[in-house]
Amino acid sequence: MAAAALSFGAAYAQDAAEKAPANDAAKTEAVAEVAEAETVTEEPAGEPMHFALMKKFLEGGWGWMLPVLVCLILGLAISIERILYMTFAQINTKKFVEKVEELLNSKGVEAAKEYCRNTRGPIASIYYQGLMRYDQGLEAVEKAVVSYGSVQQGQMESGLSWISLFIALSPSLGFMGTVVGMIQAFDDIERSATMSPTVVAGGIKVALLTTIMGLISAVILQVFFNYILSKIESQVVNMEDTSITLVDMLTAYSKK
Repeated sequence: MAAAALSFGAAYAQDAAEKAPANDAAKTEAVAEVAEAETVTEEPAGEPMHFALMKKFLEGGWGWMLPVLVCLILGLAISIERILYMTFAQINTKKFVEKVEELLNSKGVEAAKEYCRNTRGPIASIYYQGLMRYDQGLEAVEKAVVSYGSVQQGQMESGLSWISLFIALSPSLGFMGTVVGMIQAFDDIERSATMSPTVVAGGIKVALLTTIMGLISAVILQVFFNYILSKIESQVVNMEDTSITLVDMLTAYSKK
């Protein structure tokens, strides 16, 4: 009986010894599979936005992407200059009119004229021109206000024609690049005598990149263009309103 127990224990120990390496190998294989799965599911780090944009810009080709970029840069430069001009030209219209009326009633036309000359903005310039012609009569004042109002509006709209040109030119250049890219794709098909996607991919990529660059440039400039127009319209309304107030003030002053 004891001999049988010893024999059974020896057999069990031998079987366990044989299975141990197999279990270790299985565990090692499982760990390797998990590590491989984690490596596969791990997403690669994305490239910076400016690097991606530069890459796409170069893929579109300098010949067509550069003119569109120049249109965008020049249009933005003019837009920023116009926005700064309009911002610095704005004043507190209500306080300005009240001050002019106060000086006109207390110290006369010369004091009001001096105050207008030292104040920035188109409204102050219009008031100065109107007060300059007060001695010629109210009719001359009205003509001066209307004429100089048109001059000031023209100065505010200076440069807008260039922005409008760049808005129209950017997508046009992009579409020209599109046509050139498609022609290039068909030339590649003709040379290779096959319709493989790899043959036409380069030309089609150029076509699409130049198109989207032109559209992006036009959209950006259009937003700035409309914003500048809205500021000009607001300023013109203020100019017309305050011009009427000036004529009324001088009419009341002349009756004293």
